[in-house]
Amino acid sequence: MNITVIGAGYVGLVTGACFAELGNHVTCVDVNKKKVGQLQKGILPIYEPGLEAMVVSNIAESRLHFVTSLKEQAVEPQVIFIAVGTPSDKGGAADMQYVEAAARDIGSYVKNYCVVVDKSTVPVGMAECVKAIIQQAIKLRKLNVKVDMVSNPEFLREGAAIKDFMQPDRIIIGLSSKKAKSIMLDLYLPIMRNPEKIYFMNVQDAEMTKYAANAMLATRISFMNEMAMLCERLDVDIENVRIGMGSDARIGNAFINPGCGYGGSCFPKDVRALMRMAEQQGFDPIILRAVEERNFKQKQVLYEKLKHVFGGDLSGTKIAVWGLAFKPGTDDMREASSLVLLNDILTQGAHVQAYDPVAIPVAKHILSPQWLASGQVTFAEHPYDALHGADALVLVTEWMSFCYPDLAAMKKLMRRHVIVDGRNQYDPKQIREAGFEYYGIGR
Repeated sequence: MNITVIGAGYVGLVTGACFAELGNHVTCVDVNKKKVGQLQKGILPIYEPGLEAMVVSNIAESRLHFVTSLKEQAVEPQVIFIAVGTPSDKGGAADMQYVEAAARDIGSYVKNYCVVVDKSTVPVGMAECVKAIIQQAIKLRKLNVKVDMVSNPEFLREGAAIKDFMQPDRIIIGLSSKKAKSIMLDLYLPIMRNPEKIYFMNVQDAEMTKYAANAMLATRISFMNEMAMLCERLDVDIENVRIGMGSDARIGNAFINPGCGYGGSCFPKDVRALMRMAEQQGFDPIILRAVEERNFKQKQVLYEKLKHVFGGDLSGTKIAVWGLAFKPGTDDMREASSLVLLNDILTQGAHVQAYDPVAIPVAKHILSPQWLASGQVTFAEHPYDALHGADALVLVTEWMSFCYPDLAAMKKLMRRHVIVDGRNQYDPKQIREAGFEYYGIGR
């Protein structure tokens, strides 16, 4: 099948590469000329395990192409995916300018029937707006071309996106056309052999499913973080509580790990966008507001623990930070807990020695030039290099390489032996028996 993907960001690039891997002819369109030029050489703008090799091999096989406009593609697509960004605007609602621009481009390009698929996360009702924009542009060209609109939200986890695409636990497709349904089935049956796991519904239902799913996961995280804060005050170990809760089949173990808050490109903006949708309907989103508030406060917990350790004064301290990305397996630092921590402790006069397996280039790009130029923030090439003379180690991102630290070596390197575990990755008893002060989340 001939497929076009508009947007070569995280979702668009993974979608395009995976469909090409399945034997389709895929063209990714992105207006960023520098990005397209790099992608044509197999150089990716993001880190995602396995993606670079997939992109390079499919470029070599002439199944995957990158261009800067729809008019540059060599073949006419049967399916066009819109996979552009939908960031939060100043009010927290999803900003639709890039989706609308993609719709205008499609309307100015299409010559024959095709299926247009919203892969971007868009507010309920946006697919109809996209279709209207496309049809208006087609009408101005005095053509009689029909397009069918489909909502096919993505559920890709950064760090496991290829697996999630190729082995999905479900596929959500919102549409109202039998012809579009047939095309979407042809597209997805190679990776979803069990058609019962492909859920067809109307377009607005699919749009809402994406937001509701992300909001539910964010709610579970914030709930457990709130329980962790209460457990600290009651001298209860949240990890035992988590195990007990997770053993209940009605609850399960997913997304109930307490920590220092969620970040990334999805949960924060989708919770805010859903809140704005509710408010626009005159509905008070009480639970969603609480989820966001708890997450905001949770990102300050690590700083509060450091203040407690150092008597409220962090000036002159040297803090080692392990992990900058918002989660393992990615270099994405959007709304990462590390950014809140760094801002708080650097503002208080601390010095930071940070390490992350892949996110350091991103950190150098987004952190304040003043902090970098002054040397108040430095980056280590190895996790243990960050510990030299440190007064405390803060674990922010639970990369697997941090799971089994050499405590004896760490003790020799650090000036003061304090570990603040923002992900409850370590056994408090083991850490304390090794001669460290240990501070976790809810324990």
